[in-house]
Amino acid sequence: MSQVYERVALIGLGLIASSMAHAMRRGGLAGEITGYARSAETRDVAREVGFCDRVCETAQEAVQGADLVVLCVPVGAMGAVAKEIAPALARGATVSDVGSVKRAVIEAVGPHLPEGVHFVPAHPMAGTEHSGPRSGFAELFDGKYTLIVPIEGSDRAAVKRLERLWTAMGATTDEMEADHHDLVCAVTSHAPHLIAYTMVGVADDLGRVTDSEVIKYSAAGFRDFTRIAASDPTMWRDVFLTNKDATLEILGRFTEELFALQRAIRTGDGDMLFEYFTRTRAIRRGIIEAGQDTDAPDFGRVKKG
Repeated sequence: MSQVYERVALIGLGLIASSMAHAMRRGGLAGEITGYARSAETRDVAREVGFCDRVCETAQEAVQGADLVVLCVPVGAMGAVAKEIAPALARGATVSDVGSVKRAVIEAVGPHLPEGVHFVPAHPMAGTEHSGPRSGFAELFDGKYTLIVPIEGSDRAAVKRLERLWTAMGATTDEMEADHHDLVCAVTSHAPHLIAYTMVGVADDLGRVTDSEVIKYSAAGFRDFTRIAASDPTMWRDVFLTNKDATLEILGRFTEELFALQRAIRTGDGDMLFEYFTRTRAIRRGIIEAGQDTDAPDFGRVKKG
């Protein structure tokens, strides 16, 4: 592998940004990595961990001279950050992001970027329940998908260069149109997270099940809900507010399916339940065959370190 960008600026220094920095270092993909986070505490931790060459005191300072700027802040903050850094962006630079919603990000960020700066939105479909600058690791993107979502008129050379970076960081890339991306993610990520939050909330409300029982017996299925529901609350609040239409559409379908299952249980329709579970089991097998998870015990999540 060889250098793809001379200087990369990471705005927001949490799980994704720190993992990008570690992955770029692993492959020698960036000449210099600068970083900025709004919180002074986060900046101090990032300096201590040392995944950036320079942690700057302002976002404008971080992006100066960068040929790639990656917005790694919650979706709801991206417009304000884009406005702040716009005057300091170098002509010919590429601005990208890592948000899991694309249409809202394009509408929030695009108008602030000056002429001559390439905007190539992206979404690495990788993560853990951990957040913050200490949580990153170089292998996070290995074998995972990163969706590249070019806007109308995107410079093809800039798109291909960004794809080359993500591929070199271990990801498999696909290009996708913004609205379709938001629908796909509502199905594969956003609605499942909301359902996980709800299930954990239900357990919290059930006075007939004690906290100790919920914790002790969670391996029966509840455990994976709690892993998902531990994700960053600011990020997920913004996701649901900015991908409202697609998420509500999928939740409507989920409600219909739930009612159908309730009816089958109530009426004792075992054939319907067996057929339904057989169909959904096949989807799980497809995910394993695609290399996106493992059928090993413990949900395939062996503790690192």
